[in-house]
Amino acid sequence: MTTPVFAAQPYSGIASFGRVPIARSAEGYDVSIVGVPYDGSVSYRSGARFGPRAIREQSLLLWGYNNAQKIAPFKVLKVADLGDLDVIPPDIVATHHEIEQGASRILTAGSMLISLGGDHSVSLPLLRAHAKKHGPLALIHFDAHPDTWDSEYPGQRYSHGTPFRRAIEESLIDPSAYVQIGIRGPTNGPEDYLDAIGLGARMITFDEFRQIGLENVLHEIRRRVGSRPAYVTLDIDAVDPAFAPGTGTPEVGGFSSYEMLQLVRGLTGMNLVGFDLVEVAPPFDPANITAILAANLVFEFLSLIALRKAIEA
Repeated sequence: MTTPVFAAQPYSGIASFGRVPIARSAEGYDVSIVGVPYDGSVSYRSGARFGPRAIREQSLLLWGYNNAQKIAPFKVLKVADLGDLDVIPPDIVATHHEIEQGASRILTAGSMLISLGGDHSVSLPLLRAHAKKHGPLALIHFDAHPDTWDSEYPGQRYSHGTPFRRAIEESLIDPSAYVQIGIRGPTNGPEDYLDAIGLGARMITFDEFRQIGLENVLHEIRRRVGSRPAYVTLDIDAVDPAFAPGTGTPEVGGFSSYEMLQLVRGLTGMNLVGFDLVEVAPPFDPANITAILAANLVFEFLSLIALRKAIEA
């Protein structure tokens, strides 16, 4: 008689992401997952500092095999959860320095980095660390907002609305390979969109997504990005608040959960070098539905990396 193998249930055990090992160093791991629990630059509802913990908790529902992608990423990849990067809540510049240094250590160790935010300002130091290794990056940016403002607050260069203008100014990303997908909602005026386009971004609004369809959007992403090293940043408010209410600046009329899953799956085979998922705010997340979606989107990205490794092996 075979002795049953114990498998921890979703309601028990320590909540590392997907129950991967908890590690202090990225050495020897293909992928390292870190939290970035900072929300000091939000312009509306705070709470994203609790996002990494919530995403980890809901990741315990991931049983390991991706039926849509036909791969078990945790078996193909060596993945570790390195805990959270240091942040200094009252000081965004010091926080960015800590994030950049922590991310650089992981990348120098030869591990890919998946980061759980936190507000969208954390993408800037993450891009700094990745650009040190790869040079100017292509950027695939899912969001309801362009996040290319020069300033949200007088005299302040850094907030969750400015990271990609700063990234372009610092030559961290190549504007000719920058695609924004899902942009929508009211703004102060037409210049909010025009500024992003003027900086070089290819903006695909949600209305355009509906007009041209998923396959054409994926074709446009691939045409724009090509084979360049590409970083993916996913603000959960790209998803309609009917499916992802737990976020700081919700905008109606966005992607369904299924559409967002399909967009991430559609990046299969691209030269992806890093990923962050930001702006999950558990205080506004009834029944944890936003965190559940976020955990599954991270799982989809892990599956993309596993598929690429399996092909190259």
